[in-house]
Amino acid sequence: RSHAELLTHTFTSMFDKPLGALYDPLLRGTDMLELRLFGGRMLYGRPRAGSQSKPPARVFNIDIARADVSGQTGSRLSLAKDRGLARLSTGDTQMDAVVEKVRRVLGRDIPVLIQGETGTGKELLARAIHDEGPRSQQTFVAVNCAAIPDGLIESELFGYEEGAFTGARRKGYPGRIMQADGGTLFLDEIGDMPLALQARLLRVLQERTVVPLGSGRASPVDLSIICATHRKLRDLVALGSFRADLYYRLNGLTVMLPPLRERKDLRALVLRILGSEDSIPDGLRIDDEVIALFERHPWPGNMRQLTNLLRTAGVMAADDGVIRREHLPDDFIDELGSMSMEAVAVPESRRYAQAPCDLDSLTLRAIRESLSRNEGNVAATARELGISRTTLYRKL
Repeated sequence: RSHAELLTHTFTSMFDKPLGALYDPLLRGTDMLELRLFGGRMLYGRPRAGSQSKPPARVFNIDIARADVSGQTGSRLSLAKDRGLARLSTGDTQMDAVVEKVRRVLGRDIPVLIQGETGTGKELLARAIHDEGPRSQQTFVAVNCAAIPDGLIESELFGYEEGAFTGARRKGYPGRIMQADGGTLFLDEIGDMPLALQARLLRVLQERTVVPLGSGRASPVDLSIICATHRKLRDLVALGSFRADLYYRLNGLTVMLPPLRERKDLRALVLRILGSEDSIPDGLRIDDEVIALFERHPWPGNMRQLTNLLRTAGVMAADDGVIRREHLPDDFIDELGSMSMEAVAVPESRRYAQAPCDLDSLTLRAIRESLSRNEGNVAATARELGISRTTLYRKL
C-alpha cells in the first residue's frame, strides 16, 4: 500500500478492531495478538509498553505508551474488560429488553435487523453481538451502504478480479463479504442499498457463495449477517424501493433501539462514557445542573451527540475537574432553549394550527416538516434543505 493510502485509514478500518481491543491482551498477558488487515492478510503482533523495536517480517509490533495502561483508574480498566452485551445494560428497561432478545439468538444463525434513529448506537450493538457470539475471535466487517457511491458499492462488497475494470487494483480485491468470511458482516443503512445489488446480496445469503466482478468462479463464504437502518424497511418494501424477498431473508430478529430522549439511564450512560473515553481525563466529575440540562434535552443526534459533547466538555473542564454549564458548547445551550421535550410532544396538527406567517416561523416549519420526513435524521434534513448541520441547529 502507498503511504498516502495508509493515511486514509483509522486503526479500526485498518485492522477491523477498535483501538480499545488492544487493552485486553495487555491485561491478560497475551504474548501474541492476531490482526487482520482490511485486504484480508493476517498479521501477528506483540503488544509492548514503550517498545520501539523494528518489526521483523510478517510480524506487526504494536507500541503502546506506558501511560495508556498504568495511568488508568481501576474503573477504566474494568471497562476495558467489559465487552459484549453486558456493556449496553445500564438500567434502561427498553435497552435491557433488546439485549435479552439478542442474547437468545446468539450463535443460532438468525440474522439480526437493528432499527433506530441515527446515532442511537446501532453499530455499537452490532459489535457487542459479535463480541459475545461464537464468532468473536473472527473478523467484524462494517459497511455503510449509504456512504459508498453507487458506482463503487458493488466492487466494494463483492470484490473483483484483476483487470475487471479500468482502475482495478493489481491482483484484484476480495471485497468486504469475503473479508468477513468466518466472522460477522454488518451492513449499516441497508435501506439505502441500490435495488440491483439487493438481488446479488440475496443470492449470496441463500447460496452462501460470492462471485467477484470479472470472475466466473463462485467462492464459498460463511458469515453471520447483522443489518441496521434508520428507515422503516416495511415502508420501503411497500414503495417498491426494497426487495420483499431480501427483507424477509434479513428479518430474522428485528429490534428497535430507543432514542436517547426516551431512555431512563442517562446518568449511567454519561458516567460510562466519562469512564471509557481515552480523550476524557480520569476522575472527571459532572455537575448536577449539567445532568438536569441533559435530562431536558431532546438529543436529536442521540448517543453520538452525547459522546461528542462529553469529549468536548471534558477537554474544556480538564483543569476544573468538574464539567459545569460553562463547559458545554454554545450550540447545545441554544438547541436546548428551542427544542424542549414539551414541544416535541405536541401533535403536529396542533403545533401548526395557528402558525404565524412571518419568515422565521415559516423557516422553522419547513425544518420541522423535513425532520419529520427524515425521521429525525439531522444530516439528511440538512442535505434536503441545502444548509449545513451547524446552520440547522442554529435555526432550531
